[in-house]
Amino acid sequence: MRPAAVRVLTALLVVTAVATAAVEALNWWYADEQGFTLGVRTAWALLRSLGFLILVWHVRRGRAGSKPFGLILAVTTVFAVGRLLVPRDGLPPLPGVLAFVALALLCATIVVLLYRWPSIQEYLVRHPNRLVFDRKGITWQEAAPRRPQVTGWLLTARVASFTYAPLMLVPCLVSIGEAFDGRLYALPVIAVWFVVALGVSYAVLFASIFLLRGQRWARWLMAGITLGVLVFDLPLCWWLLGVDGLIRDGGPLVVAAGLALYGMGRAR
Repeated sequence: MRPAAVRVLTALLVVTAVATAAVEALNWWYADEQGFTLGVRTAWALLRSLGFLILVWHVRRGRAGSKPFGLILAVTTVFAVGRLLVPRDGLPPLPGVLAFVALALLCATIVVLLYRWPSIQEYLVRHPNRLVFDRKGITWQEAAPRRPQVTGWLLTARVASFTYAPLMLVPCLVSIGEAFDGRLYALPVIAVWFVVALGVSYAVLFASIFLLRGQRWARWLMAGITLGVLVFDLPLCWWLLGVDGLIRDGGPLVVAAGLALYGMGRAR
């Protein structure tokens, strides 16, 4: 039977998923310009609702990876929703501010429960199921990975790095709308941006495999990928989307990169 704290956590995750969708709908309602740019960013933020439901599935099964997944999901949700709250001109509407504060408190509560509540930490220790070959034949059961045991910070760094490609694709897609508004010369650059974002996803996947196996060179490779992503993505956000885009779209990427570097620095 699941501990009471785990049941409370799963209920909070469901409430947070609903709250994320509600806040996005509220921001869309109060937005001055409901165009392509806001549509892309809103759609990306709404995917967080699905992410919280996936996290419910992992928590109910006691998966050890629930903690880093929950941390990254909570932090990026706050940034993804917050960047849509502030309009280009003037102050944000009061209902939107109150809804954002409530969502931020929910995300903070989830992180505290995942990392500080003893019964939840004792419960989140299971590994994913996989095919096991033994004398009894072939069975589908929980099996610890063959790699050396890794720390939670290393898992956090891995999960944070997996967000690089999506966080690059969002401003890339937003820039398409800006290009068709009178900057068609930027379309080749946007195409390169898109290809690089896809390449980053494969590079991160390759580096993370060896990162979890304790290879020191993989840490340097992941750090290089992280810095390269920042050097490549942030100037493009500023050039194509302006300071507003640099803050809205570059800010979440900087936070994810910081978590990845900090996690690798803390991990033994």
